[in-house]
Amino acid sequence: MSFLLRRHPTRNNNNNKLLLQAVAHLSVLYKHSLTNSNSNPTRRIFSTLHYPTYPQPNMEQQPKGTIAFSTVGRVQYGFDVFSVSLQKQNIPATETRLTDGVSINFNAQFVDNDNDDDQKQIVFISERFGSPRIYSTRTGESKPKSIPYATNSNSLFHDRPVIKNRRLYFVSAHEDPGQTFKSWSALYTTTSTLEYDKNDMITRLTPRGHVDYSPSISHSGRFIAVASYGYRTWGGEFQELKTDIVVFQQSDPDKRVIVSKHGGWPTWCGDKTIYFHRQDKDGWWSIFNVAFPENLEFSQFPIDAIRVTPPGVHCFTPAAFQDGNHIAIATRRRDKKQRHIEIFDVGSKEFYPVTELINKNLHHYNPFVSSDSLSVGYHRFRGESAQCDSTVPNFEPVGSPIKNLTMLRLNGNFPSFSPDGELVAFNPDFDANGSCGIKVVKSDGSKRWTLIKNRTAFYNVWSPTERHVIYTSIGPIFESAKTTVQIARVSFDPSSLTNDREEITCDVKILTKEDTGNNAFPSCSPDGKALVFRSGRSGYKNLFIIDAVNGEFDGGSIRELTNGGWIDTMPSWSPTGDVIAFSSNMHNPSNPACFSIYLIKPDGSDLKRIYVAGPEGSSEVDRERINHVCFSQDGEWILFTANMAGVTAEPVSWPNQFQPYGDMYVARRDGSELKRLTWNGYENGTPAWHSEVEVDISRLSMGSKDEEKLKGEFQEPLWITFDS
Repeated sequence: MSFLLRRHPTRNNNNNKLLLQAVAHLSVLYKHSLTNSNSNPTRRIFSTLHYPTYPQPNMEQQPKGTIAFSTVGRVQYGFDVFSVSLQKQNIPATETRLTDGVSINFNAQFVDNDNDDDQKQIVFISERFGSPRIYSTRTGESKPKSIPYATNSNSLFHDRPVIKNRRLYFVSAHEDPGQTFKSWSALYTTTSTLEYDKNDMITRLTPRGHVDYSPSISHSGRFIAVASYGYRTWGGEFQELKTDIVVFQQSDPDKRVIVSKHGGWPTWCGDKTIYFHRQDKDGWWSIFNVAFPENLEFSQFPIDAIRVTPPGVHCFTPAAFQDGNHIAIATRRRDKKQRHIEIFDVGSKEFYPVTELINKNLHHYNPFVSSDSLSVGYHRFRGESAQCDSTVPNFEPVGSPIKNLTMLRLNGNFPSFSPDGELVAFNPDFDANGSCGIKVVKSDGSKRWTLIKNRTAFYNVWSPTERHVIYTSIGPIFESAKTTVQIARVSFDPSSLTNDREEITCDVKILTKEDTGNNAFPSCSPDGKALVFRSGRSGYKNLFIIDAVNGEFDGGSIRELTNGGWIDTMPSWSPTGDVIAFSSNMHNPSNPACFSIYLIKPDGSDLKRIYVAGPEGSSEVDRERINHVCFSQDGEWILFTANMAGVTAEPVSWPNQFQPYGDMYVARRDGSELKRLTWNGYENGTPAWHSEVEVDISRLSMGSKDEEKLKGEFQEPLWITFDS
């Protein structure tokens, strides 16, 4: 082996021997079955909350208030960054935790140092202050340091930081490409890294109009590889992005070449070999490589890639050792439920397990390798520790791009504010029996109560005139038009919401007849007398209006609002009472994935489509997938989730997200003045908006006794299968 250890050339032979010994030793460790022990008591580490917001012009006309929303799986991640030394011959091997157990910490890289000490320094992403930002730490430090750029930046999304030759490289998504269905992700660099410098210059390396993910810097720092869409728009895919491996020089970023078609997550070995992942024709995710000629004038680009890892095991997110013969990879095997880190010997085609020997029942993500090739890092659920965040906050502040608009991530789904904004009704995640029920939580997160349990309920709306009434859907979610789902009126005594109680007695009154199919997604009129909801009683999912007290029974009334062979769903009655917004595919009934916003008056007149992604007649509006619409209190703004910014990070590098392109937006009621609210690799949705109440983040309860235990319960991507 030949290590390219630029700073310590005299240590190459010793490092070669150590790596050979370590890889051989891993094969011995494989014989030992280890279980993870995480039984220590836990406590939350508190830190001062500083959640940046950014002023906009004409603030009196901007959206305001508080938005509560859900993010698929995110609240249970509990990620920390760990490393394993490959030169220690322990049985079992041991980990070193490199981050401090606050929030989630992920996507790290080792930092090359000029000294020979054993303290490993990393640069990584953390969401501890409301958005993904860049931090650094080293072994033995109790608290990470924020990178000065990240502290002063207006960006609400950073990813994949790398420090090379005293330059910081990172992905950010703060510049609007000026076109819908194009990701905002681009590569940037700055001359300053760990020390503040008022002369910091941030340079965009991605050409305007292009999209880049997952940067990797060659060993010398001369070349940069990215997974790139180029100038193309997002095609709607997310299981595997249709990116290419693109290389350019740091000194000339506009001169770019496609080294290999179809690939993601590049990693350099020296300056001559690039490894990357992609799904091959046989269905297996595999690692490929190309030999880079170190000449951007090479006439035979793109180069045919060589498959490195064999079929039969899914391999992703490679990190190359500098010996030319080993790569660290994340794997999924047919007989294993967990994603694990392994070392693959390119020459012998042998896999050597790393993390399965340490924490066989946990998922491990996105390996990275030290420049001396003696340490491998990754992130995983931290488990239980005496010095870590160990509970899930009921509400977690999320950075907002609008000054007077507070955003809170809920530990639950389908939130709805009480009329005074002091309480939020929501559905917790499904339990082991498939039930979720209804809970109520104070809007400061300090206390919650159970209203319904051992029963499946979803999508709640609080009566705007009755503090003790919540409407919900009772029955299975995401089922056919004929499946029995019923609208229910849930009433309770608000005076019973005391600190000494956990469960509250309530009355559940069914408003729809059992034989009328799938009735769901209620929304209440501002006078509290009627509900609009989606029903499958006609054989299609259309909208109906029903009496809010008696429903279809005891003299109550019901009438049809929309009718047709398409899907109308998730209606929202404007607080001004004059219009109802909803999502529908009536413009393309054959496509169940294309939904746009429609408005209709409560009497069924003046139906109109709101064009958000582009002007009427454009190809962009036919790609809209918009749901979860709700209004501001004055009825002038609409809030919704949509797919219009594509994908922000490579989804295969994350746990399961059903729709990782799901971001939240606000716009005027006519679709103008579109503003993006969220940036991350997750699916954000089911928002509720109380535009007259702004929750004081400084008084938000974090670490209260009334929080769920952090268990690390999340899924691997469901589309990674073993059918091949």
